[in-house]
Amino acid sequence: MTSMEFLCDVWRRELNNDLFLAGALVFGITEDRGEDKSEIESKGLFAERNAFFQKMEDEDAEAITLWKRFRDVSIERYISTYARLNIKFDAYSGESTVKASTVEKAESLLKEKGVYTEDNGTWIIDFKKHGAPNLGVAVARTRIGTTTYLLRDIAAALERVEKYQFDKMIYVVSTEQDLYFQRLFKTIELMSYTDVAAKLEHVNFGKVMGMSSRLSTVKILSDILDECGSAMHDVMRKNPTKYEQIENPTEVSDTLGITAVMVQDMTGKRIHNYTFDIAKMTSFEGDTGPYLQYAHARLCSIVRKVDIDPKEITNANFSLLKEQHAINILRLMAQVTSNAVKTLEPTTILTYLFRLAHQISSGYDVIKVIGAESHDVTVARLALYEGARQVLKNGMRLLGFTPVKRYEHPSSTFKFCMNFLTSHRM
Repeated sequence: MTSMEFLCDVWRRELNNDLFLAGALVFGITEDRGEDKSEIESKGLFAERNAFFQKMEDEDAEAITLWKRFRDVSIERYISTYARLNIKFDAYSGESTVKASTVEKAESLLKEKGVYTEDNGTWIIDFKKHGAPNLGVAVARTRIGTTTYLLRDIAAALERVEKYQFDKMIYVVSTEQDLYFQRLFKTIELMSYTDVAAKLEHVNFGKVMGMSSRLSTVKILSDILDECGSAMHDVMRKNPTKYEQIENPTEVSDTLGITAVMVQDMTGKRIHNYTFDIAKMTSFEGDTGPYLQYAHARLCSIVRKVDIDPKEITNANFSLLKEQHAINILRLMAQVTSNAVKTLEPTTILTYLFRLAHQISSGYDVIKVIGAESHDVTVARLALYEGARQVLKNGMRLLGFTPVKRYEHPSSTFKFCMNFLTSHRM
């Protein structure tokens, strides 16, 4: 399996922001009125954009050098930010890197299959003529001769088929692009690449509400992670005694902050919008990232405190346990994971992890390890908690979280979990 990060070519210049916003506003009003946008696009920033992009397509050395510079800087930043989320891509690729020869091949096929139509210098695909009236009309090559995202993405799909021989190619992009990907997949099908089209899938997701719009001051991902880490740091400082025991509070708060962000993002189905609420996501109450870390840390503590040979745990007699429902929920992990893979919904796993955490937590006062009626019962109960810890850890890692536990973080992380988290909850 190969994972890619698709780079959107965004150009930013030191221009008057009011001028940019005014141009964008006029463009939006023109669209709303249904007027011809060509006049607007031929002036100001839009004209500069088109002229620069034309230079890129003409392989102008200066334009290509600047593009590569922005691309390299962007990728470098992406790599460092994604690393904090335990994400690593095998390749960083975008439609802008597609070969001109592949674009020519794609256009040749479009014409050969009767899919391409010229309209006043613009090359379009009229889906109404091909049995898909709901997809409307899409521009593939503009009147000034430049390619569009659609044409380049068509060519990119053809290149990736040859390069990767993939079984499935998944585009993870906002719901705002639903129509775009329906057009892309339909076009590839119309080009007689039916088998390829069947392997393409668009996994969409909703908006994060409460954030600035793209035409205003935008919070980038790294800023959000920093903000949440800082919020967790503030919570930690509220207990000076426990805080002093943490060897690396910045690292710990960053781990908890990142978990908080990721949990909020995965709490509901991906297509649903949600409101960015830093106070809610960094809370230790409710189904939040900090609570999930607390649940895992407490299980670590239980296993750590009992001096029993691991071999005994492996051979535990589960028939001695009266709490069969607790064992049954552990068995669900495989089924839950399978369902998540089928639906591509991470919330399926997350919901299960919270259910597991709550059920185990509710039994702490009843299913006691220390003081059990016999050694065998102690071993069985410890095996139950160890199994829960392992399942919780596996699920968290599947979602990209870094579970805090002593074995992997012998100093700062574990001390924080058990000295701060537990005292905060109790």
